[in-house]
Amino acid sequence: MRASLKDVAARAGVSTMTVSNVLNNKASVAPATRERVQAAVAELGYRPSLSARNLARGRSGVVALALPEISIPYFAELAGHMMVEAEKRDWTLAVEQTNYDREREMALLSGGRGHLIDGVLMFPSAVSAEDIPEGGSALPTVLFGNPAGEPVVDHVVIDNAAAGQQATAHLLESGRRRVALIGPSYEPRSRRQSPRVAGYRRALKAAGIAVERDYTEQGGLYSREDGEHAMERLLALKTPPDAVVCLSDLLAMGAMRAIQRSGRRVGDEVAVVGFDDIEDSAYLTPSLTTMRPDKAQLAELAIDALDKRLSDDTATPQVWRARCELVVRDSA
Repeated sequence: MRASLKDVAARAGVSTMTVSNVLNNKASVAPATRERVQAAVAELGYRPSLSARNLARGRSGVVALALPEISIPYFAELAGHMMVEAEKRDWTLAVEQTNYDREREMALLSGGRGHLIDGVLMFPSAVSAEDIPEGGSALPTVLFGNPAGEPVVDHVVIDNAAAGQQATAHLLESGRRRVALIGPSYEPRSRRQSPRVAGYRRALKAAGIAVERDYTEQGGLYSREDGEHAMERLLALKTPPDAVVCLSDLLAMGAMRAIQRSGRRVGDEVAVVGFDDIEDSAYLTPSLTTMRPDKAQLAELAIDALDKRLSDDTATPQVWRARCELVVRDSA
């Protein structure tokens, strides 16, 4: 049978409280006693019960990770990084797929499952900071991925406007002048304007190029199909673009397919830049130039922020920024 705390205490000749103090590395235990307890732990192969430890602290050890759509590669890769960071703290992540549904997101923020989870990590797809009460959410919460505005809860972001500007500027610096954009001007199912679009417009203005209405094709979401259909419409214009910024790698994949099916060469006749640097981007033919958010850093910042919030729920909410860089490959 698995050794218990009482078994360790009996073997070491101390109380269970003393064993607990040693396991929690408290300084109140004499060195000789600490050595006896540690020896007993080793001899019996004792392993602390994580559920008992969490119960003693009034926690479940479970944190909700809320994502709009798990099948999207960017979210799947980000969830993997979140799990790595959660394991370092002995947390279990319960993945929730919100399907861009405002009611599901609000239910998590309002603490509807508070007896089951300690906190919430959420990519807000249908709610905004304005939807969160001034006093914050009912559970310790960290939002990530979308612009924070005035922080009501802790928020981890990338500078999407700067990323959109950098992606567009890269195309302009390569000599392209008819730069189109594929992607929604407003975040799907929310009231937020896309900062990536703002960055695109900023780069064109800095280069003295007017934003052509025909060149800003809006996709419904961020899917391959949306990208393909938008690119087909752009290529049918009397003066089609010679470059396109896509607001996700999936949109870029669809756009590249439409370009190739039209008989044009991606990278030569029409340059393409994506966003997210999902794993498949490097394996396309040609490989995709894209903006790479540091997903590992984003996960580390989000988990660390929630850990701090669980320890101190009175601290002022903060915004943290993860890195984002341009990865140049063959498509642009």
